[in-house]
Amino acid sequence: MGWLNLEGKIAIVTGGACGLGRAVCEGLAEVGAKVVVADVNTEGTQKVVADLKEKFDGNYIVTMTDVTNKASVEAMIKTALDAFGSIDILVNNAGINIPRLLVDPAGKEELTEEIWDKVVLVNQKGFFLCAQAAARVMIQSGKGGVIINMASESGTEGSEGQSVYAATKAAVYNLTRSWAKELGKYNVRVVGLAPGILEVTALRSDEYERALAYTRGITIEELRRCYREASIPLGRSGKLSEVANTVCFLASDRAGYIHGTVVNVSGGKSRA
Repeated sequence: MGWLNLEGKIAIVTGGACGLGRAVCEGLAEVGAKVVVADVNTEGTQKVVADLKEKFDGNYIVTMTDVTNKASVEAMIKTALDAFGSIDILVNNAGINIPRLLVDPAGKEELTEEIWDKVVLVNQKGFFLCAQAAARVMIQSGKGGVIINMASESGTEGSEGQSVYAATKAAVYNLTRSWAKELGKYNVRVVGLAPGILEVTALRSDEYERALAYTRGITIEELRRCYREASIPLGRSGKLSEVANTVCFLASDRAGYIHGTVVNVSGGKSRA
């Protein structure tokens, strides 16, 4: 805990109610940070905060946040400032993935304008709104801060059946690099983190796996075998805690010269 020096730091985690976001909230709590759990999932956010309070002796608040809505994002920032007085870390994690084919001759799982807009709205506009609002506070404070954008290994390689998701994550790579060039002068570091295949999260629902297997012309069992070993040199899916640990390191001063880049956490996987 002491090695990272994150005790008392104020961290906002979007999409913090479940899956990877929850793991990040717990990881930051374990090293002494104060956590603002921001999510559109009311029930989920209340549960994660209750669990955090039970596990750790610290300060945790929940804010119901729609990252695609500017007023909601500004309310999230105000909630954090009212409770803790500052913002040191933003983890831009909230995201969605809806597998679809560009063209599906069978007409079952074809990408529509509605799905395209929905994924882009959350995965790109949401990152923009949250980063802008948090960066304003970090600059005005004079202390700087850290923005960590959750990308994906698919953002560099593309992904069959997940073109719109991969495209939004490719955008995250360049948002990270561009914002780093703009914000470095204010001592605001911007770093991306690109997980590969992880253990079960909200994105890995039965419906998600069914749709993705269909887009690739394989069975769900074959898809899960791929998750376990076929495409990953380390031969296993990543643990949520492994990604959360990387977030904690990148948020700390121990990573003080890591800026404007995206760290790959994929067990060596490089092709989807």
